Amino acid sequence: MNSTHPILEKLIQQITSVILGKEQQIRLVLTCLLARGHVLIEDLPGVGKTTLAHALAKAMGVSFQRIQFTSDLLPADIIGVSIFDKNSAEFKFHIGPIFAQMVLADEVNRATPKTQSALLEAMEEHQVTVDGVSHVLPSPFFVLATQNPLHQIGTFPLPESQLDRFMMCLALGYPDARTERDLLRGQDRRDLIEKIQPVIALDEFVALQKNVPQIHVSDATLDYIQALLAYSRESPRYRYGLSPRAGLALLHSGQAWALLHGRDYVLPEDIQTILPGVVTHRLVSSLELREGQSIVDPLLTEVAIP
Repeated sequence: MNSTHPILEKLIQQITSVILGKEQQIRLVLTCLLARGHVLIEDLPGVGKTTLAHALAKAMGVSFQRIQFTSDLLPADIIGVSIFDKNSAEFKFHIGPIFAQMVLADEVNRATPKTQSALLEAMEEHQVTVDGVSHVLPSPFFVLATQNPLHQIGTFPLPESQLDRFMMCLALGYPDARTERDLLRGQDRRDLIEKIQPVIALDEFVALQKNVPQIHVSDATLDYIQALLAYSRESPRYRYGLSPRAGLALLHSGQAWALLHGRDYVLPEDIQTILPGVVTHRLVSSLELREGQSIVDPLLTEVAIP
């Protein structure tokens, strides 16, 4: 078993003191952040999605903004707006809540597609453009979005272009019985979040982000990633295959997962671990899935590990 990077282990311990029984999901979220990606958490209300974002921001000591997405939210409510200043006789840009190092886009699929699209440039370019002027967002910049299941009333499906901007899509799920008992007997989560202290300096985390591309990836592991991409594109099981961006997400998150676990090289097993989070929201099955079957199962079972 690989040990966890010592600095990141402290970070994980802080967050798991608030979010009980979800260490694997916390590690995957940190993997996205190390790889400079964004994460979408799709789950039912009340399982801890918002609490996770608050705890992560507090433990990292980064600036944090929560945007509650609703059907009447406008793009200017997210990005900001230019207002005419009488004294200077010119327009001045007033920044919106997107200008934070960690942005929680809460219930992102309750907003209209027009409002959802306001996140596209920010997530891809780490900047926003208003009236032809580009404004650079803080660094590091990370979007953690939550999404309610599409069968719930008042939701709009995220377009494929928006989904593809998220490095991973995860679910927290219900806690097991023992964890839920600890949760019921424990302190209020809001009180616990207030007690969290930053355990990593921002420059330390940025340095770790810069180390991710240096993690060694063998030719055999690259062959495995390409084989996964090729299978998704050629198999009749899927309506369309994984994009080159998905391949880069597999590579970079695999490197970040290895770094998180104290290694300077990527194993094929690392790719298998992060595969469901990276590709589930990018694939559409052309066949009816059996109960309990995942859309990722054929990739894990049919594509040989080198």
